[in-house]
Amino acid sequence: MAIVINLDVMMAKRKMSLNELSEKVGITLSNLSILKTGKAKAIRFSTLEEICRVLQCQPGDLMEYRPGEP
Repeated sequence: MAIVINLDVMMAKRKMSLNELSEKVGITLSNLSILKTGKAKAIRFSTLEEICRVLQCQPGDLMEYRPGEP
C-alpha cells in the first residue's frame, strides 16, 4: 500500500507505549496494533482525531504517501 503509517514514530517521540495509547484513545490493543503495522484497510476519522489529540500531532504526522510502495 502506498500509504505508510508512522504511528510508532510519533509514539516514540511522545514516549508512549502501545498499551498506554490504547487506553487513552479507547480502542483495543489489537486494533491499534493492526493500524501500527500498516495492515489496517481503513480508519475512522473519529479514531484518527482521538489519536491526534492524545499524541498532540497532525494526521500528516501519522501517515504519508509513498508512490510505488507495494
